[in-house]
Amino acid sequence: MQESILLYRNTRFLWVATGLCVAAALIYFLYEPAQPRNGGTWVGYTLGTIGAVLIVWLTLFGVRERSYSSTLGSVEAWLSAHVYLGASLLIVATLHAGFQFGWNVHSLAYFLMLAVIASGVYGVYTYVRYPSAITRNRAGMTREQMLDEVADLDRKSQRVASKLPGEVQELISSAINRTELGGSAWAQLNARDYSSVVLPGAGSGRAVSNANQEAAQLWLVDLQSRSTNAKQSARLQELCDMLGTKQLILARLRLDIRFHARLQIWLYIHVPLSFALIGALIAHIVSVFLYW
Repeated sequence: MQESILLYRNTRFLWVATGLCVAAALIYFLYEPAQPRNGGTWVGYTLGTIGAVLIVWLTLFGVRERSYSSTLGSVEAWLSAHVYLGASLLIVATLHAGFQFGWNVHSLAYFLMLAVIASGVYGVYTYVRYPSAITRNRAGMTREQMLDEVADLDRKSQRVASKLPGEVQELISSAINRTELGGSAWAQLNARDYSSVVLPGAGSGRAVSNANQEAAQLWLVDLQSRSTNAKQSARLQELCDMLGTKQLILARLRLDIRFHARLQIWLYIHVPLSFALIGALIAHIVSVFLYW
C-alpha cells in the first residue's frame, strides 16, 4: 500500500503537485495588484477555479474506486494523485484567498477543506502503518483461524471441566459465555477487554471483571492450592493453561480488530466532511457571482 500510494511511478504525482504549488506561488507573488491581494483579482479567480476543479475531481475518487471496469487509469494512480493533489490544495486555496479570512461562507469552505485534508493525512498514515502491524500481529494466521482456535479451546476446556466438580463447570461456562470481543466502536478502537465471569460462591450470581481471563484463572489456582487430589489438581492446571492460551489469542484478536477499526474510522469523518465541503464550495461560488 505504501509503495502504491506514495511511491507510485517514482512519486509522479508528488512532482505534479509540487509543480502546481510552485506555479501558483509564482503567479501569486509576481503579480502586484492595485488592491490588497484577495480572491477577487484575476489571480484569485484563476487559483480559485483550479482549486474548485481539484476539489470536485478529488471527490470523484469514490466513484472511480467502485468502477471496476473503468479504463480511466488504475485505482492506485487515482489514489496517489488524490493524496498529493489533495495536499496541494493547502497552497492553492490559501493563495486564492490572499490570506484573508473572516466569519463568512468563504472562510467556512476554506476551513472545511483544511479539515478534509487533515483527515486525509491521517488516513494515509493509517494505510501506511497498520497493514504491516496487522500482518505482524496475526503471525501467519487469519482472523477466522484465530476465532476457530478460541472455539476449540472452549470445547476442550468444557470437556476437562466436565470431569471436575459442578462449580468448575459453572465457572468455565460463565467465562466462555461472558467473553466479549469487538463490541461498540469505542471498544474496538481501544481494544479493552470487557469480559466478565460469575465466580462460584461469590454470592447472588454477581459478575466480576474477567479481563485477560484473570479472575477465572485466579479462582482455579485457589481451588488447585486447596485440592488434595492429584488428578483433580492436574486437570485444574490444564484448565489454567488453556485459559492462558485463550487469552493470548484473544489479545491478538482485539489488536486485529483495533487496527482494522482505525483503518476505517477516519472515513466516517473524511467522507461527511468532503460532502460538507462541496456544499460550502457551491455556496461560496454562488455568493461570489451574485454579490461580487
